[in-house]
Amino acid sequence: MSTNAVRGIDTSVAPVDMKFEIVVIPVSDVDRAKEFYAKLRWRLDADYDNGKDFRIIQFTPPGSGCSIIFGKNVTPAAPGSAQGLYLIVSDIQAARKELLDRGVEISEVFHDDAGVYAGTDEPYLFGRVRVSGPDAEHRSYRSFASFHDSDGNGWLFQEITARLPGRVDPATTTFASANDLASAMRRASAAHGEHEKRIGKADPNWPDWYAEYMVREQAGEELPK
Repeated sequence: MSTNAVRGIDTSVAPVDMKFEIVVIPVSDVDRAKEFYAKLRWRLDADYDNGKDFRIIQFTPPGSGCSIIFGKNVTPAAPGSAQGLYLIVSDIQAARKELLDRGVEISEVFHDDAGVYAGTDEPYLFGRVRVSGPDAEHRSYRSFASFHDSDGNGWLFQEITARLPGRVDPATTTFASANDLASAMRRASAAHGEHEKRIGKADPNWPDWYAEYMVREQAGEELPK
């Protein structure tokens, strides 16, 4: 039997690219929803109305390759039934402040209670019990904040600064936005300061050190010392 076979599927052939493009959000009032997502400063890509029984609006979050669509006669789902929609950010406190500054209600930053899946809080990836404040060790994937749109569709910020091993190709390091790049540079700067303390002198090759740190951090590899 081939080692490339998985339950009868030949995995030696490269799969066809499938880029996740659209999430449909069910809303009751299209104009009210448009106003809400415009307040988030998401990019308005389309607003098509046939003047009769169909309207479609598309927004894209900054730095995202996936967009949302809502409108009239777009989905049979009940308004507000879309839940657990994750927005990945590199600085959750900054992302939360940005929404607060725009008048959007959002929860405090929280983390999980050791994977407790029973409780009264809304469920999320790591359980149902929300402990106030970011993850004590500031681990990637572990800090959250939640908010809802005008119909109650539920969104969560999840802070990720370093992907788990194997989730990012280190040969193709990319940053989705200038903000993400700046945040990565700040983390590299702080780590490099500790590096210079350890070696007891200024490091003239800091650009190379920064670059290696940022590439390894994003790929989930061991960080330089």
